[in-house]
Order: sequence, then C-alpha cells, then structure tokens
Amino acid sequence: MIRLFKVKEKQRETAENAKENGLVKKQSAGELRLHRDISELNMPEECKISFPNGKDDLMDFEITITPYRGYYMGGGFVFSFKVPAVYPHEPPKVKCKTKIYHPNIDLEGNTCLNILREDWKPVLNINTVIYGLYHLFTEPNHEDPLNQEAADLLRDNPKLFGLNVRKSIEGNIWVGGAHFPGCKTGDFY
Repeated sequence: MIRLFKVKEKQRETAENAKENGLVKKQSAGELRLHRDISELNMPEECKISFPNGKDDLMDFEITITPYRGYYMGGGFVFSFKVPAVYPHEPPKVKCKTKIYHPNIDLEGNTCLNILREDWKPVLNINTVIYGLYHLFTEPNHEDPLNQEAADLLRDNPKLFGLNVRKSIEGNIWVGGAHFPGCKTGDFY
C-alpha cells in the first residue's frame, strides 16, 4: 500500500512539473482508447503500421497490406486512417492511398467495408478494421461493389479479373479506362 502512494505521488509531481513547463496536453477519451487499441494490435504478418506524422500523432496513421496469396499477392496497398476525437463512438475514416483495381475499393480510394459504415459499433476496434481490410484482399466481394466493372468481371470472368489485377499491380498500364501506376511489394520495402 505504501508503494502505491509513492507511485501516485511521483505521478502527481511529474504532472505538476510538466504543467509548469507548459508541456501538458490532455488526451481525449478517443485518444486514450486508440492508444490502447494500438498497443494491443495483433495484425496479420502481411500488415504493417506506420505513423507519417510521428508517434505523437496517433490519430493519423497508415497501414500497409502486402498479401502473400490470392489475386493481390505481390502488391503493397497503403491505407490512411484518420481517427475522430469521438472514437470509438464513430469509426475511423479509412482511405486507400494506392490506386487499385478492386471491386470494393473505388479509384478515389473509398473503401466499402460494412464495419466502417452502418455496422460500426463502439466495441469494435482498429484491429477489427485491419482484419476487415485484409479480408478484402483475400476474399474480394462482388456483391457489394464500389467499382462495378471490377465486380462484374470478378463474378463473370474471374480469370480475366485476375489478369487485370496483375496488370494494375505491375503498373504503368491502363485497365478499364483508368491508369494504374503500379504497387509491387518491392516498391514499399
């Protein structure tokens, strides 16, 4: 019990010193929850997290997914996460920064993942979103498309769909009227 009081006293002293030096920044409930979510991440090995603005800005980060199997094998796909201050009551805003030929991701990077829209619940976390995104690469869904052309091709001619995906990953190619600069894994690591 005595140790507990010493720890609390030390924390209070540290906080007062920081306040005197103007270093105190109170974290919102969303930041605290996000900090916990990130510290408990258990991502697939094909996923990596980075903080382009430094680790002090947890509310904006990126996830890179490099699938080892499926149509998207060999590609590297970067998603930006913008987490609102009211997280987890609102989902993070997620955008694909890599131009990709995918039925559930449009050419502007908007991502069709139900847990980022109508199925979001505060009990969900960042790990759940990352697994959802990863699942889009292992099992693309033609039934809920943002890119209708890609969805139709996946449904009607999976072999040609796979060829278009490969071309878009290799890069410097036009597929379905859109230019794809490429996103081979070697471009990221």
